[in-house]
Amino acid sequence: MTDPRFSAPDPISLENQLQPFRLDGRQALVTGGASGIGEATAKELVRAGAFVWIADINIAAAQALAVSIGSSQALQLDVTKPQSIAQAVAALRGLDVLVNNAGIGHVGSIETTEPDDFDRLLSVNVRAVYLVTRALMPLLLAPDKTRTSNIVNIASVSGLVGIKQRFAYCTSKGAVIAMTRQLAVEYPRNLRVNAICPGTIETPFVEGYLEKFHKENKEEVRSELRARQPIGRLGQPEEIASMVRYLASDEAAFISGSIFTIDGGWTAA
Repeated sequence: MTDPRFSAPDPISLENQLQPFRLDGRQALVTGGASGIGEATAKELVRAGAFVWIADINIAAAQALAVSIGSSQALQLDVTKPQSIAQAVAALRGLDVLVNNAGIGHVGSIETTEPDDFDRLLSVNVRAVYLVTRALMPLLLAPDKTRTSNIVNIASVSGLVGIKQRFAYCTSKGAVIAMTRQLAVEYPRNLRVNAICPGTIETPFVEGYLEKFHKENKEEVRSELRARQPIGRLGQPEEIASMVRYLASDEAAFISGSIFTIDGGWTAA
């Protein structure tokens, strides 16, 4: 029986041809794809016509999502482990879009950030982006490709401005922005690389932060998070996912090495 993941795509309907930002016939991989921004991105890329590899350390959540959205496959991936990455890469036969989304947070100044915490942030938020991207470069740059490949890195406004009590996090996201620009310059003709810098987005990531660090005054801090974004609310994962879809599409063909803020006006204030 032919594996549906690698069979020829169905003919594109006239309705789809008329839609903007289509990704028909393309394969995408989203790290941290089973929840939050990653989940919303997987759904949006499937809506755009792509086949999506939902790569996540939580394989059960990735499998459940794949079943619910179709045109996707769960892929167990620990982005910090080269062996896990190699096993994931071996499952792929091609790749057109890589979304480096997996990441963790940390609260603390330089004085309260312990070396182990700092190393863990850099391992997940920086080194893992390097490891995953490096491992997938042969597929992204395959000589038989007929279209430009895309990398979209999910960075943060924390990489652009200083935020109190976010020393390690700001450092890590600043590095992701620097990697984005370097890759865009290194491979200008056959790989487009861009980054999205979200403000505070309403995700399990943020809920986990509130539960861990502000359990006693969660709603008060939630109100503060809303207020620091001039638009007066938290962002939604789907708003980030829409930008990923655009950047991966042919309509964005002249965009590379760019950093996009989606932060409700935070960095403009």
